[in-house]
Amino acid sequence: MRIRHKPWAKPELESCSFYVAEPQKQIGHWRELFDKPEKPLYVELGCGKGGFISQAAPAHPEVNFIAMDIKNEMLVLAKRKLEEAFKEKGTVPDGNVRIAIQNIERLELAWDENDRADRIYINFCNPWPKKKHKKRRLTHTRQLMNYKKFLRGELWFKTDDDELFEESFEYFEEAGFRIKYKTFDLHAESPYENFVTEHENMFTEEGKKIKFLIAEPIREDQNGI
Repeated sequence: MRIRHKPWAKPELESCSFYVAEPQKQIGHWRELFDKPEKPLYVELGCGKGGFISQAAPAHPEVNFIAMDIKNEMLVLAKRKLEEAFKEKGTVPDGNVRIAIQNIERLELAWDENDRADRIYINFCNPWPKKKHKKRRLTHTRQLMNYKKFLRGELWFKTDDDELFEESFEYFEEAGFRIKYKTFDLHAESPYENFVTEHENMFTEEGKKIKFLIAEPIREDQNGI
């Protein structure tokens, strides 16, 4: 679905205290954006309207969050949701969360091996079902190799799409990731914390089961590998 241009979106974002307008200038220095850079750093890739980040960041003040999306028109909605969520808690979101405009397919321009993320979230990304487009998937092997440069912990992935989920198993193996946990019905059996987003509610109402996995990069210092 094409998102209509909103001329007010960019100016509103640029006036926001927790917005990162030029993420490529932060390469190697993302943690320095926060007053307490020693906290764990969690990154959401493709945050959309902010349904996930607006729940996760207020719930976990002990963690620093960065949410990224390619569209100003989406990111400004995430900004508003964050402000509303933090307002309900009597605070503001610029303490432990940042939002940034970035094409996730070109993430290597903004993150490198000098950055350290403790967790990556990918929630309901575009499944790109056509064969010629599959390399654009956020869980494709070439994307995972980029994440692997700076990911020091786990990648949490949710989708409603069966084909994307199952084909991603091969992508993770090719990129040198170990799948620690997976389920084809998140709502029925997962023991992990789950913030339900608008997309998730919509897919569930349609009768689709939510798929979920946790993967981690295999390092040379792990288990003697």
